[in-house]
Amino acid sequence: MPGLAIRALRGAAIAAIALYVMLAAWKALHTPLALDDFPEELAIKVELLPLLFPLHMVTGGLALALVPLTFAARRYPRWHRPLGRITAADVLISGLTAFPVALVAPVTRVSALGFSAQAAVWLTLLALGIHNIRRGRVAAHRTCMLLMAATTSGALVFRIALATWAIMGSTRHYEAFYAADAWCAWALPLGLAGFLLHRTGSLRADPR
Repeated sequence: MPGLAIRALRGAAIAAIALYVMLAAWKALHTPLALDDFPEELAIKVELLPLLFPLHMVTGGLALALVPLTFAARRYPRWHRPLGRITAADVLISGLTAFPVALVAPVTRVSALGFSAQAAVWLTLLALGIHNIRRGRVAAHRTCMLLMAATTSGALVFRIALATWAIMGSTRHYEAFYAADAWCAWALPLGLAGFLLHRTGSLRADPR
């Protein structure tokens, strides 16, 4: 019974996370179609980047769904490979458009650097993952993709933290919190994923 209860709780947790990811992805995909609902700081970006900003939002929303879907299909090469190519193209577009979106009319310079650093890490891990799989280094490829997924989750963590601050926090220190959130939302999941991979021995090198 205890084992069954643990499995049930684990399944419920995974289902809840999956549901939240799908809702967040749908929100990101739908947002460019509802520009009137943007907060002021994002509305400015829409005016300055009328093509790049919606493109970034759409591809970012797709990434939230495609990255875990591609990982889930890893045991089925027939599906994993085409999904991987689609995901890589999506992440590339979303990562490249993240730089102008972050740097044009930023809330703060620190937050702009945080979002830019996330995009740089995201693209670097993608490039390393592609490099390793092309050379048959499956374990190294898997590690890079897991770290990339952790970096991707920063979009969810950022929104959760921002929503929590809106409920519990104060407008007085909003900009400081926003800047900290722009760094911690992705850096903490990435650091935790690296730590867990190291503890479980998943950071081992592929046999030559």
